Amino acid sequence: MRFDTPVYFQSIIPGAYDPSTGNYAPDTVSEDKIYANVIDAGIETMKLVYGDIRQSVLTIRLQNHYEKTFDRVRIGRKTYHVDYSRVFRVKSVYVVSEVQ
Repeated sequence: MRFDTPVYFQSIIPGAYDPSTGNYAPDTVSEDKIYANVIDAGIETMKLVYGDIRQSVLTIRLQNHYEKTFDRVRIGRKTYHVDYSRVFRVKSVYVVSEVQ
């Protein structure tokens, strides 16, 4: 198993309110780069998590735990939402689906 795919865990910080203009500032996104093993989710995994088969579902395996809080995951140019996570003694596994 190779952990060679860069995965970016993103935290979204909402923009502050500006009372002089009445608008909100744009959101800021901070990213942490972690190398992981990324594969397509199997049929059994999709049936377990979703109850049916879906497209654009990936399984992300990390060698260590990711302790920080995050809102979404980016792989390449696509962003994903974590639907299921499992933390083992040393490793972490996430099942993610693409955000449309």
